[in-house]
Amino acid sequence: MNSFLRFPKGLYGVTPEWDDTDKLLDAVSAATRGGMVALQWRRKTALPETGLIQARRLAEHCRKLGLLFIVNDDWRLAALIDADGVHLGREDGSIAQARLALGSEKIIGCSCYNQSALAAQALKADVDYIAFGAIYPSRVKPEAIRATLEDIRQGRALVEASLTRPRVAVVAIGGITADNAAPVVQAGADSIALISGLFESNDIQATAAQCAALFMSP
Repeated sequence: MNSFLRFPKGLYGVTPEWDDTDKLLDAVSAATRGGMVALQWRRKTALPETGLIQARRLAEHCRKLGLLFIVNDDWRLAALIDADGVHLGREDGSIAQARLALGSEKIIGCSCYNQSALAAQALKADVDYIAFGAIYPSRVKPEAIRATLEDIRQGRALVEASLTRPRVAVVAIGGITADNAAPVVQAGADSIALISGLFESNDIQATAAQCAALFMSP
């Protein structure tokens, strides 16, 4: 992890709704070979028992790969399987409660949509990254609130002004692909989160490498 950031800089994969765990593990391996630095397990449709089995397998796989593993929505599950952290949306409980349960060493990310006020609140609650989006129209979540590149710029200014060191990272999500990600990174995103743009691509490793290259110093 970048010593200056509380969440690693680069490509942040988010899992698609695949029931085939072996296929997903292979895809995660390919993305990691391409330069993916973190993975978020996001399942909205799996049955609890099926989801738990998949989450455990992914957590172990990510540990072997040296990949940061984040659970979407559920800090209790993150604690149960000893994930590296949790991503919380507006309806997923308090950041303070998650921090108390997970401890200071785990990562907590927070959806801020298109609202700098939410980002400011999240910073006060000791998050490790603030996420803005959807930046582009999203196939996974077509009804998602839209954020702009200006929201990314404002979020970056907010974390840069914070006294927290290592500083909180800025994550962008929503409709991002390897082909449209460059303006998002240029606007100040430390990390870009991709679902379909990564895992539905024809060559996952090559797509990951194209995204990772955007974060390499010139």
